Amino acid sequence: MSLMGTREIMEIIPHRQPFLLIDTIEELEPGKRAVGKKCVTYNEPFFAGHFPGEPVMPGVLIVEALAQTGAVAILSQPDFKGKTAYFGAINNARFKQKVVPGDVLTLELEIVKQKGPVGVGSAKAMVNGKVAVTAELTFAVN
Repeated sequence: MSLMGTREIMEIIPHRQPFLLIDTIEELEPGKRAVGKKCVTYNEPFFAGHFPGEPVMPGVLIVEALAQTGAVAILSQPDFKGKTAYFGAINNARFKQKVVPGDVLTLELEIVKQKGPVGVGSAKAMVNGKVAVTAELTFAVN
């Protein structure tokens, strides 16, 4: 059973369809970590052009889904209620396998460093237990 569905996620982060890229939050430690899920379907708008005949979820959108998962973790803290988490940097992103329609992405982000409204998260996206993407994401809350 999920901790949060789309409605609860939208109460924390400002993203909306078609740019809300997480479906559920499965685990949450506010200010520390979050685990989310994204069920990738043929109906995703980006598949129309990426790529016709061979749909592949763009790597940058997987990174965005990871960032949204991290935003739920950081913005769940009472001090940041109603604020927005912005990208500060993306470092060491590695794309290890394709994500295609029918896949369920497990999105994990752990906050490894935070000083005031700025922090760094260690992110990992997996499909069926296999790593698809890893990255280090820096955020700034405003």
